Amino acid sequence: MSNILKKTGLILIGAITGVMLSLTFSAIAKKDTAEAVHALPIEELRTFAQVFGRIKSDYVESVEDKKLITEAINGMLVGLDPHSSYLDKDDYKELQIGTQGEFGGLGIQVTMEDGLVKVISPIEDTPAFRAGIQTGDLIVKLDDKAVKGMTLSDAIKLMRGKPKTPITITVVRENETDLLTFTLIRDIIKIQSVKSKMIEPGYAFIRITQFQEHTGENLAKAIKELFSENTEPMKGLVLDLRNDPGGLLNGAVAVSAAFLPENALVVYTEGRTEDAKMHLYANPEYYLRGPGKDYLKGLPSEVKTVPMITLVNGGSASASEIVAGALQDHERSVVMGSQTFGKGSVQTILPLGNETAIKLTTARYYTPNGQSIQAKGITPDIMDQTETDDKRLREADLNRHLSNGKNEKTNDDVENFIQETASTPDKKDDADDTEIDDQKPKDNTPIEFGSDEDLLLIQAMNYFKGITTSENTESDDNTDG
Repeated sequence: MSNILKKTGLILIGAITGVMLSLTFSAIAKKDTAEAVHALPIEELRTFAQVFGRIKSDYVESVEDKKLITEAINGMLVGLDPHSSYLDKDDYKELQIGTQGEFGGLGIQVTMEDGLVKVISPIEDTPAFRAGIQTGDLIVKLDDKAVKGMTLSDAIKLMRGKPKTPITITVVRENETDLLTFTLIRDIIKIQSVKSKMIEPGYAFIRITQFQEHTGENLAKAIKELFSENTEPMKGLVLDLRNDPGGLLNGAVAVSAAFLPENALVVYTEGRTEDAKMHLYANPEYYLRGPGKDYLKGLPSEVKTVPMITLVNGGSASASEIVAGALQDHERSVVMGSQTFGKGSVQTILPLGNETAIKLTTARYYTPNGQSIQAKGITPDIMDQTETDDKRLREADLNRHLSNGKNEKTNDDVENFIQETASTPDKKDDADDTEIDDQKPKDNTPIEFGSDEDLLLIQAMNYFKGITTSENTESDDNTDG
């Protein structure tokens, strides 16, 4: 048996080394070959081969080689940070569909945390958003299946499904003593990237819900319509990036370029490879995807000078933070709201040539003034006066998050709660149905951004007009930005 394992190990080492060499050469084709070979950890690969051989010979059930290798690749990437992952054929296809603004599912941006699915942000106008799913919710069950032990890909596949079919989601929410259950109806998720309206004569409102392939074009169209509809000089423009989880980098550059002077620095990145070191400017070269007409050309000149307020919150991530940071650093817009999510890392999609790919963190984002967004986010010029208890999940709360170079603390309170409730019998099996009623979530449907009930928007309008709320008139707090 020992000889067989040794032979198997030697064969596997050779095979795995070959695979690793192939992947290494594909990813760093411009690097020196000798350096790539020298970087291979032969001793660790030998250990990997031994584990592989033991699983093949001793595991309780037969396991396909493809599954073991795939899971090993996935584990290798997931262990790096919350945003690196392996994309199989289905995942890769769904990623491509998602950036085009239409896909099937519930409408939740998620990540994996300690074996559970954690909600980064519900997407506006989706089943999850309307049901009251909140940022920071930990999904512990999908229908009758426990999430613990699943991969993020497997969990997402369970949440996806045919439109009009139901799924029950059980979540742990901070400050809630019981598990919460939501029954959602799957739907085709059609995300309207840009929404706009005139709040009142002279004041425009533009909301970006996600940065997609055509966000820049849609923004340009909205700006032209708003300025043409307005019957008097534009006095103020509100750009709403709240709960915008990000998206395509070129979309963020395009949105920034619409309001900044030509060739102003929007964002720059720093990484280990030359390709990961970029400076992106307010120029068509950096936001157009291939040859084509510059859709920002011909915008009304006032859009570069009209007073602006950019609204953000803890659900504003990635591309949203790039835009807010650029407008803030160039003193083009006042940023109002609460601390943003803090996802300041760059993920590069690297196709592997067999309809699969890896999503790999390759760099950090920096604002024009050199501030790293990662695990910190954008600090508003004016804090949200309506936010009384902001305990929203942020990048710094995720395990294995890429550091910003500061000492950061982790919060184990939610994990402790899960452990405490894991052994509690499912109350649906109890005879007393009144306990089931106690578990139903409260009405947590969010207020519609841009509506008459949007308190932060009211705060922004008051700022434009130089009006203070009665609450601030009675206090000595200084809220000037």
